[in-house]
This record gives sequence, structure tokens and C-alpha cells, in this order.
Amino acid sequence: MYHHPAPRSRAVSRRNLLKGSAAAAVLGASLGPLARASAAGATLVDGDHVNALVIGSGYGGAVTALRLTQAGITTNVVEMGMAWNTPGPDGKIFCNMLRPDQRSYWLRTSTDQPLGYFLGIPANKAIGKYTGVLDSERFSGVRVYQGRGVGGGSLVNGGMAVQPLRSYFEEVLPSVDPKAMYDTYFPRANAALGVNYIDPAWFEAAECYRYARLSRNQANASGYRTTFVPNVYDFTYMAREQADTVPRSALASEVIYGNNHGKRTLDKTYLAAAAATGRLSVTSQHVVTAVKPAPAGGYAVTMTQIGTGGDPVARKTVRADRVFFAAGSIGTSKLLVAMKAAGALSGLPDAVGQGWGNNGNVMVARANHIWDTTGALQASMPAMGIDNWSDAAGPVFAEIAPFPTGVELWVSLYLAITRNPQRARFVFDTGTGAVDLTWQTAQNQPAIDAAKRVFDRLNATQFTVYRRDLFGPNKIWGDDFTYHPLGGCILNQATDNWGRLPGFPGLYVVDGSLLPGNIGVNPFVTITALAERNIEKIITTDLS
Repeated sequence: MYHHPAPRSRAVSRRNLLKGSAAAAVLGASLGPLARASAAGATLVDGDHVNALVIGSGYGGAVTALRLTQAGITTNVVEMGMAWNTPGPDGKIFCNMLRPDQRSYWLRTSTDQPLGYFLGIPANKAIGKYTGVLDSERFSGVRVYQGRGVGGGSLVNGGMAVQPLRSYFEEVLPSVDPKAMYDTYFPRANAALGVNYIDPAWFEAAECYRYARLSRNQANASGYRTTFVPNVYDFTYMAREQADTVPRSALASEVIYGNNHGKRTLDKTYLAAAAATGRLSVTSQHVVTAVKPAPAGGYAVTMTQIGTGGDPVARKTVRADRVFFAAGSIGTSKLLVAMKAAGALSGLPDAVGQGWGNNGNVMVARANHIWDTTGALQASMPAMGIDNWSDAAGPVFAEIAPFPTGVELWVSLYLAITRNPQRARFVFDTGTGAVDLTWQTAQNQPAIDAAKRVFDRLNATQFTVYRRDLFGPNKIWGDDFTYHPLGGCILNQATDNWGRLPGFPGLYVVDGSLLPGNIGVNPFVTITALAERNIEKIITTDLS
């Protein structure tokens, strides 16, 4: 359902691949300066006064950092996670999914995997408490997976670089000019992210995509359309992985706990290019706890420096002329709701904290016949999806997901993105000072209903059944977590049409909290393109 169709020929595939590779090579050449900037004493100290402060280094924050620094503006990024640039005792920066260790999760003593069971038996493992790369943040009715580290969610996602259907984009963001987005800002985002396409001919022969071909063939036989999906993982590198000429990453069960090779994460693209300007400083392992107007002008930003065990090391307050909230849908919304409730930003609109959604996420798995093998070797980067978005009775875009255990399990796994209209809000607890999210698991029933229409039919035509042992004992649907948190500070509601917070000149929101709960596809390209649009306007009108 995304705007630009997948390549239909090898020539088109290679042309797009070369374009994406070239863009990534230019940006990736600056990785060295980023690593040095992160580790060379650029950390903010108490009492500093800075021009532009960006809270968070995910997609919105990385775009903002690059465009500000290119405009000549010295920029400081504050990130609660680590700079993932130092190998562990095994010589690798990240661990894989089969052998998770302390690097896998954010301040947990056990893993909290999306598929937390096998044969109905709990499958999570004990780990050391550490500021790991993946956070599973629990609210009253949902777990939200988020990246922790310099590069944010780009470190832990499957890299699927999907644009929403233009008509749906126009529906959910009516105040945004779609022509500008699809002619200018989506292409700009894709180029800077290093998006590339898989070679269809290689895909058809690749052992590592047997699982995707099986699901595609079954879906097509059941009357559903399937489509290739572009990715920020370098597919030429993946082909070399399968040929065993380079170290394996996507073919070594690496994805949700980070990729050691092949993936064009933000620290290798946008942030690296920003660092190359000489105007970027990154302060990692600092958690922003408060933002309020400063007596001397601008905003006082209070933060806590933490150690790798989550222990507080120092408390600091810096003054920033401008603050860009890029802590993600969850982080930005929680911080602004807390500041409004505490009176620090009491004049924020009532729409702040409203309109949160899980992008219609629900997971499901099917058990195949013993002769329908999915393959022991599976690429961790999805390259294809089932596109049933045109079904008015229940639109679904379903990633054909890997189950990369290294052994044949005959499992077909899917992450369905549906059009779930349910929304929630962030609420401040005056007793504890914490911010919760009102979303309840039952609100995901519309997503289940839509996905069930697709997979009931697929099972019926293929004479297969659902797996009931991966999300809990006798539980079919993975309905209590999301990879795609969206909303909380909706564009043109909580902010103006460019992300400015009304009544507070110099405060901006630039991340996924601007999107109204559902975008119909994996959201990071839309977040990136919207940030490109907004920061261009802000630089032109506010900073020139």
C-alpha cells in the first residue's frame, strides 16, 4: 500500500539499490566524527548555555540535528541511551536474539521478548541489569518497544522503509500538503536514510527468504496481493552474507537487539552527517526530567546523568534558547504532560497527551504443514508484505516476519498493521508523579478482527492452523504490545502545523508524537519526512 511500488525488474532494483547505497556511503563516511564527538568530552555540564537542544536522537531528532547544523547552528543532542560504538567482550557491539545478554534490554533483569513463549512455556531469559538497547516499557494495558541509544529506534527495528498510501496520508494529516510530502520530503528522507530495494531475482533464489516466499505463495493462492518492501538494510551486504564472504548480521539472528553489520542506522547516516559539520555535540546516558522557562530567557532543561546500571551519577540544568522534543511518542508525551501538570508549562494546549495509538499493531503466527518448510536460515530483515489495505471492511498491511531461530520450525509469522480507530491519552498521577497511558488491551480488538479476516481465510485455503503457544498459553494474538507508538502531541492540534508548541516560543515537537495514532505502515519514513518538512520551515521562519 505504500506510495512507490516495489521494483518489477532487476534493472530497476539495481538502480534504486545503487542510489540508496550512494547516499548511505556519503553519509556513512562521517561515522568516525560522530563517534569522536560522542566520546571526546562534549558532554553537557551543569550551567551550560546552548543555542539548540534536541531531546532524543531518533528519527525526528536526527533530522533536526542535521538540518540545524547544516544551517550553521551549533546543536546539542541529549540521549538517554548509550552511544553504541564499543565492542563487548565477544568483540561485538550488539548481541543477537538467540543469546541475549545485558546489552539486549534497558534496565531489566530478564528479557521481555515479543514472542515470550514456546510450546506455551515461558521463553524469556535472565540477563544482567544494564542500559541495553531495547526498552519494553509497560503501561496499564500495553508494552511499548523503543530503542535506547544514539540512533533511537533505528537501532532495533526491522528497517522496513514504507511510505503510506497517499490517500490515507491525506486523511490522517489533512493540514499537510501531500504534493510537497510525496514530491520533496519523502524522497529527501529516503535518500538520506539510504533506502534500497532487494533484487527480485536474488530474492527468488535466496535460501534466507524461503519463509517469505512460502507466505507470499500462500497469500497469493488465497486471493491476497503481496508486495516487496524497501529497507535501510544493505541488501548487497546481505547477499554477501549468504555467500559467506562477510560477517553475518541479518543472517545471524540480529535485529531487535541491534545489528553489527549491514544496517544503515541513524548514527551512520543523519547523525554522522551532522557530526561532520563540526557543530554537533551528543550527550548520551542523560535523562531529561524537566523543561521550563528560564528567568534569563530560553528554557531551563534539567537532566540526570545515569550509569550503566541506571543509577544516578549527576543532576544538571542547562539553559537552551530553543528546545526540540524528539524523545519519541512516549518520551515526548510523558515529559510534556508532566510539565503541564507540574505548572512548569501550564499553558500547553489541552490536546497535549491526547490521540495516542499503537498503529494498529497485532502479531500472529501460523503452523505450516511439515512439507512446507520455512527454512532454518532466515533473514531478520523483512522484505515483503501482504497488502489488503483496500478491504474497506478491515484494512490490513501485514509484514511477512522472520522467525530466525536457526532451526526449522514450520512457523509463518506476521506483524499486522491495521486501521484501528481506538485512541488513548497520557495521564499524570499526582500521587506518584508518574505518567501512565490509558490504553487497554481490549482496545486492540478492532486490529484482531481485521487481521482475523485475512488469516482465517489464509488458513482455510491452505488447511493450516494458528499457533497458540507463542504469545502465551493458548493465545493466538500478540495484542498487548506495539513496535509503533504514535501520537500524544498531534500536529495542528497540540502543536501548530509545523510542530511549534503554542504559547512557548522556541519549543518544538519533531517526532512520532505528531502522527495521529495510525499511519497504516511502518512509520519511521513518515516521521523522517515530516521532520524534514517541519525543520525546513522552522529554520526559514524562526532561525534566519
